[in-house]
Amino acid sequence: MAMAIKKKNRTLALVEEEKSETTIRKQVGLLGGAFNPVHITHLIAADQVGRGLGLEKVFLMPSYTSPHIDPKPTIASEHRLKMLQLAIEDNPLLDVETIELERGGKSYTYDTLVALKEKNPDTDYFFIIGGDMVDYLPTWHRIDELVDLVQFVGIQRPGYPKETPYPLIWVDVPLMEISSTMIRQKVAQGCSIQYFVPQKVNQYIQEMGLYRND
Repeated sequence: MAMAIKKKNRTLALVEEEKSETTIRKQVGLLGGAFNPVHITHLIAADQVGRGLGLEKVFLMPSYTSPHIDPKPTIASEHRLKMLQLAIEDNPLLDVETIELERGGKSYTYDTLVALKEKNPDTDYFFIIGGDMVDYLPTWHRIDELVDLVQFVGIQRPGYPKETPYPLIWVDVPLMEISSTMIRQKVAQGCSIQYFVPQKVNQYIQEMGLYRND
C-alpha cells in the first residue's frame, strides 16, 4: 500500500513538472517615464511595439522620482496617473503599472524589474526606451545585471545612433518631435495642445489648471 502511494505521488510530481515546463510564458512590454503629461508619442510607441512584437500587454509605468542627476520637476503623481488612465482606457493592449509610484523614492529600473520578476515569474519583460536613451545605458544602475532581467527595445530618434554594446531590439515607429516639456510650455503660454495629447487628457489638464505656471 505504501509503495503504491509513493508511486502515485511520484507520478503526480512528474505530471506537475511537465506542466510547468510546458507553461506558456507571458510577454509584456514596459514603457517607463514621468508622463508629465502623457502624449501621443508615448501612446503610439507603446502600441506599435506591442503589436509589432506580438506582446500580450504593454504597461505604461510612471516613475515616482527620476534617478537622473538632473531630475525634472513633476506634478503630483495622482494627476500623472489619472492622465495615463484616461489616455489608455480605449485601448485593451495598453495598461498602467503603478509599482514605482507605490514604492516611492527614486525609480531605478533594476529594482523595479527584480520586484516584477519576483511577483510574475512566468513573465518576460520588454523594456522600451527612446533612441536618445541608448547612449546612456552604460550609466544605468546595475546595467550588466539588468540586461539579464529584461529585453531592451529601442525606438529610433532623429540624430541618434543605433549602435550599442547591449542586446537591443529596434522597432520602427513614426518619428515625431513631441515632448512633455513642449506641451507644458504651450499650456503655460496659453497655446492649444489639441492633438498633442488625447482629448480626455487635454480636458483634464484644462479642468485641473495644470502647467499654467511652468
